[in-house]
Amino acid sequence: MILGLDIGGANTKAASSDGLFSESVYLPLWKHAPLDEVLDRFAARRPQAVAVVITGELADCFSCKLEGITSLTGAVKQAFSCPVYFWGANGFVWTDTLELAAANWAASAALLAQEMGDCLFVDMGSTTTDLIPIREGEALAAKTDFLRLAGGDLVYMGLLRTRLDALLPVAQIKGKNVPLAPEFFAIMADARLGLGQISPKRYTCETPDGAGKDRNATLRRLARSVCADLEEIGEAGALAIARQACDRQMSTLVAALERQLEKHELSKVVAAGIGEELIAEAAAFLGLDCLRLSQRYGEGISDVFPAYAAARLAEAELSEIAEP
Repeated sequence: MILGLDIGGANTKAASSDGLFSESVYLPLWKHAPLDEVLDRFAARRPQAVAVVITGELADCFSCKLEGITSLTGAVKQAFSCPVYFWGANGFVWTDTLELAAANWAASAALLAQEMGDCLFVDMGSTTTDLIPIREGEALAAKTDFLRLAGGDLVYMGLLRTRLDALLPVAQIKGKNVPLAPEFFAIMADARLGLGQISPKRYTCETPDGAGKDRNATLRRLARSVCADLEEIGEAGALAIARQACDRQMSTLVAALERQLEKHELSKVVAAGIGEELIAEAAAFLGLDCLRLSQRYGEGISDVFPAYAAARLAEAELSEIAEP
């Protein structure tokens, strides 16, 4: 079994190359989460080899990206006794350690270039959304997060962890335009849980106030985002905030897709991640068909696709080496 790992700042994801195993673990690195324990648990599966992509170097527990990459690659090497391969922006062959920074999208794109052809690959996780144009077997995205942000290949918006005020500066409540407080009062997971779009089980990150993931706790966080108690604006007011935040997120996603599709003259969208359904809705709004990777590989693999892609790519490379 070849194991793929995607070590992010908030979540560490794993998948086997045969697609029979997948797991995502909430591990906020900036809070010194027990990454070593989780890696040891994965190592207990005794993989033949491990393929790794990393995005967690941006966590602010590290003074710079190089420190983050060095720390995370060291942790993986310590946990596994089998061969370990790290995927960089240009593949498994790299010369500069910084090529490993935020390269998970590159593994996904490399596999899809082989299996899907020309498309816009869109992967929405809990925190960010990648929009990777693939043409003639090549990913056309920039190589760093900074340049991808500048070019539209990366939108710092996810299904769960994005603060409401970052998406929705002002909400309309009871006929009033009310600015949202620029505080960590509520996140998109609250909006989606309040509206019944996700289950408490899918609320996989921490709540902003450390309270529960039941509906009432969610509604109270939504009310707090406009400096109110739930009793002040009522359930209708809290849900109005949630609906407007979700609408704004959808319009932001549609605009991001439209820019990339027009820029690169693409007409096919391939969706992955826990925000796969939103991506499909955005594509439908633009009159385009969307292939959901959950339909091809299963929901568990779609949620952790970069880890699966790294495992598949490593498996192919090892098979070539083994051939006489």
